[in-house]
Amino acid sequence: MRRLATVLTVAVLSAGALAGCGGDSWADKCTTAEGVVECAPGQRTPVKEVSGELLDGKPYDLKQDAGKVVVVNFWGSWCAPCRAEADDLEKTYQSTKAQNVTFLGVNTRDDRDAAIQFERNRVTYPSIYDVDGKVALQFDVTQTSTPATLIIDRQGRIAVAIRQATTITQLQPLVEKVAAEGNG
Repeated sequence: MRRLATVLTVAVLSAGALAGCGGDSWADKCTTAEGVVECAPGQRTPVKEVSGELLDGKPYDLKQDAGKVVVVNFWGSWCAPCRAEADDLEKTYQSTKAQNVTFLGVNTRDDRDAAIQFERNRVTYPSIYDVDGKVALQFDVTQTSTPATLIIDRQGRIAVAIRQATTITQLQPLVEKVAAEGNG
């Protein structure tokens, strides 16, 4: 019962905070089409400090990936669309990591053992364990569903937000586009 109350509280808080309540949304400055928000370099919002504990118990801080393109995928083992997109995420990761691109999962509203089992033999990049939604809140974006994916540019700004399950044909060109941008 306590776990249910915690999950419901987090869901309500996350919905309000991630919906951009209380001010202009960063996405209002960007182009939105079919669940994908793309921001031109001059319109991008910097990501604030993000840190958490990985599924394996090690600490993670987004600062350790400074200068890289970081693809952040919000997922849960309970989420059927997350299972459907996992192979495409891994294939995109493998295809783009030589371009100084890294991937990070954010596992939400999940049991740690179920999350670890889900990742096994599916993805090789790490995931933050975010059972209570606190790490998702650190990204301060309009994430209204799981799964969702962010592409953060080399300057630590949100370049793209995909507010639905994604595929390699959608994700990889977006990642490559952001990776090809200069560092200025």
